[in-house]
Amino acid sequence: MTQSIFDLPGRFWRGNLHTHSDLSDGVLSPAEVCQRYQDEGYDFLALTDHFVGEYNYPIADTKPFRTDSFTTILGAELHSGAMENGELWHILAVGLPEDFAPSHSPSFHPVAGQETGPELAQRAWDAGAYVAIAHPEWGGMSFGDANSIKAAHAVEVYNHTCGVDCDRANGHYMLDQLLTAGRQLNLCATDDAHFSEPDSFGGWVMVKAAENTPQALLDALKAGHYYSSTGPDFTGIVWEEDRVTVRTSPVKAVIVQGKGSHSFCVHGTDMTDTEVPLERLRGSPWMRITIVDETGHRAWSNPVYR
Repeated sequence: MTQSIFDLPGRFWRGNLHTHSDLSDGVLSPAEVCQRYQDEGYDFLALTDHFVGEYNYPIADTKPFRTDSFTTILGAELHSGAMENGELWHILAVGLPEDFAPSHSPSFHPVAGQETGPELAQRAWDAGAYVAIAHPEWGGMSFGDANSIKAAHAVEVYNHTCGVDCDRANGHYMLDQLLTAGRQLNLCATDDAHFSEPDSFGGWVMVKAAENTPQALLDALKAGHYYSSTGPDFTGIVWEEDRVTVRTSPVKAVIVQGKGSHSFCVHGTDMTDTEVPLERLRGSPWMRITIVDETGHRAWSNPVYR
């Protein structure tokens, strides 16, 4: 098992990794988007506008909106080439340099001569970004598509806008298939907020880092030192050979998932210190945890590996 993030130095910082402004198809200015997240109590934000020619390939300069208690990480939602269903790739890249070279992506429609999605993801990875496979359910992504992205840190398993807009918020099935195929990937929950509908403040990450600075947060994201949430919180996870102890804010269910049908759930009321036996998870090369609170909101740990 990997070292528990709860034993690492530092504290947890709440942030959103996927957001849009009026530099692309959002409706608010970058300054207003940052202010709204700061007012909501977030510690950091990645503004990730669509990196296509019709918007002049924006990487929003959010550095002026950093304060002593709120920071930003530069990034973009990258697009290039066609998936198996003919639609354009969407790849989340957080931590891009400001001079990241544009792809040949004039619009949201694939054109001849473009980089492929895997090539663009690799270029973002090589430039130092945290790379996530964005909203696989929303785009109708196939397993072959997802597995072709070798330069990825995570799969977006919850996208709030995709849930609000078309009830296609999830990526858990894709993540689990990739894990079962031997990939070692983390997961993330995001907003993908455009502020044209009630699509903000619905999914976030809680990153364990020594300080709330762009580089410390980015390093922690790449290392998997975070969990993802739509409401409840993890306060501790202790893995043992035959059980896992999960400490949380009050929840009604603690679920451990693994390969295929391997899973086990403990149900209750206002549970905060829950022991889950792992007998049914024997033989699974990976495991991850979901917690569910009384309102139905969820949080997810990153996977661990045997």
